[in-house]
Amino acid sequence: METQLDPMKDDLPLMANTSYMLVKHYVLDLDVDFKGKVIEGSIVLFFETGSQYMKTSSAGEECCQSQFDETCKMGASEPCHISMINVSTCSSKTEYNDFAVSGKEEEAPSDGSSNHSNNEQASGISSSKDCYDIENHGNKDFLLVLDCCDLSVLKVEEVDVAAVSGIEKFTRSAKLTGISKKLENLRNWIVHELVTLPADRWKEQLYYFTHCSQAPGCGELLFSTGTWSLEIRKSGIQTPADFPHAIRIWYKTKPEGRSVTWTTDQSGRPCVYTMGSPINNRALFPCQEPPIALSTWQASVRAAAGFVVLMSGENSAEPVQLREGILSWYYYVSMPMPASTFTIAVGCWQEVKQQSFKQTAAIETNTEFSLPSSRSDFRWHEEVCGHMEYPCRFQNPAARLQAVIPYRVFAPWCLMESCEEYLLRLIPQCLSAAYATLGTHPFSRLDVLIVPSNFSSLGMASPHIIFLSQSVLPGGSHLCGTRLCHEIAHAWFGLAIGARDWTEEWISEGFATFLEDIFWARAQQLSHDEIKGQQELKALLRWRRLRDEVQNSEEELQVLRPKKESTGELSESGASVVKYGLKAEKIFMQVHYLKGYFLLRSLARTIGEVSYLASLRKFVVKFHGQLVLSQDFLSMLLEDIPKQKGSGLTVESIFQNWLDTSGIPK
Repeated sequence: METQLDPMKDDLPLMANTSYMLVKHYVLDLDVDFKGKVIEGSIVLFFETGSQYMKTSSAGEECCQSQFDETCKMGASEPCHISMINVSTCSSKTEYNDFAVSGKEEEAPSDGSSNHSNNEQASGISSSKDCYDIENHGNKDFLLVLDCCDLSVLKVEEVDVAAVSGIEKFTRSAKLTGISKKLENLRNWIVHELVTLPADRWKEQLYYFTHCSQAPGCGELLFSTGTWSLEIRKSGIQTPADFPHAIRIWYKTKPEGRSVTWTTDQSGRPCVYTMGSPINNRALFPCQEPPIALSTWQASVRAAAGFVVLMSGENSAEPVQLREGILSWYYYVSMPMPASTFTIAVGCWQEVKQQSFKQTAAIETNTEFSLPSSRSDFRWHEEVCGHMEYPCRFQNPAARLQAVIPYRVFAPWCLMESCEEYLLRLIPQCLSAAYATLGTHPFSRLDVLIVPSNFSSLGMASPHIIFLSQSVLPGGSHLCGTRLCHEIAHAWFGLAIGARDWTEEWISEGFATFLEDIFWARAQQLSHDEIKGQQELKALLRWRRLRDEVQNSEEELQVLRPKKESTGELSESGASVVKYGLKAEKIFMQVHYLKGYFLLRSLARTIGEVSYLASLRKFVVKFHGQLVLSQDFLSMLLEDIPKQKGSGLTVESIFQNWLDTSGIPK
């Protein structure tokens, strides 16, 4: 039995037992009902047996699934602001091999979720008492645990993937080994073959995911829902290896569910969107929330004609009319990301388009201006990628030369003129400046949406889509440009490279705050003296804000690495907690942005900005598509600059002075 997790009331539990079963792909099939304020339909999950089970079963040892045996009260208020969520690829070397990936076509994204919400509700953590071990002592059934909250689960069933036409190609090796003698084993083998297809067969993989998700059910599964989880079992199945690896869950959201908000836009029309809840997406669909659960997804979403569905997806979806008055929108991603980075917005959005050809031509000319500055760094792209296999843009020669990725802007009708005046012309300049600084864009396209006025942040970045507050528009080019640069920076830090432990928010927010200054200065094409003056003024304003926050907040919330040496540790099952993840005060705090920014600024001034930015580009090339901890960045940086080790700058000293303590370093 593993040590029980005992979260505080302000901690967010991540219940999914990812060490025993790991979701690899989601297929969502949903209807949006604005009258009832619910989203309903089904989700099909495709699994692989987890690393912990494979490790313990091969050693013949006992293993038991994770559980919160104690019922603890937790206040579900909210935390963390603008886009954080982690990102793409796995850091666990026991689970994945490293591949060099040659991306054909477009690539997909990776990660960014974010957090806040304004509900407070005391609730208990439900716990599952069942556990299993590989010798089946006591004949306990294996229990699959998913993160789930505020959902009405109607039915759970096994999917008969063996019934899909053409699936025989995945069963040939199974017949040779005798696996196909039992139909249940054959189904799991098919899923294994499907989820492990090489990257250059991603289109074929997507095709079979689609058809498998439409296969008939072959038996209902037992399930129960708790405050924070959905628990599923199949009678008589005692190990993850024998548990169905493709399951379908029929469910609907609740109007009060905390993952999405139902509201009206600035033109008074109804809309619904994921506004960055502290509980992430578990009230939108049952999922595995721990960052390690990197998965791909595809979604078909139906809504009434007149509504536009925007989503984290690498394709620009075109609606298909199913019947009179109903349109269907389809999106997919081929780069594995945490489920928490999934984002959706459904509303009567209008696409903002450039009216003037002359202005467009001028922007494109400026775009090319910054291309040469990053060519010298392309030698790093010849290296083998360190992430799990997927069609990667860093291995795609055309993508590596793309300074400005395709982009679109959406807004309510009444804000279209403001968006055209400022936002539309700024996007290519900011994208080009980001490319000149960090190189290859991790994502193949970008949508920017002006979200409703109840959005509590200035912006939020997710794969392929950025939400911006209407508040940035009256501020003219400067406020609009700096916020856009901040969110674009999250494509690299927060999404393409994510924190392995969500408590290390600074890895996302500190880097984005530091880089927004670099990007914006390049976008404006300022002189050296103008850049220095602008950045010094911003540093002073940030210093005052940080000083005031430190003087007026709890010390425990000022620590950038609150779990200290335990950062990144998981329970045996893969379950964990996000420390202070539900603490109400966190939504108002900027310490992860500002203290993280001053740490990076201090390092840049010590090392020299040119060397420092070169190290950042190298870090991006090495760690894109992966989850990291603070020491991954700091160790690489200091190894690149050996002379700094003699001046007392070490990973340990940075932990001690910056990350593991409250307040502001001397």
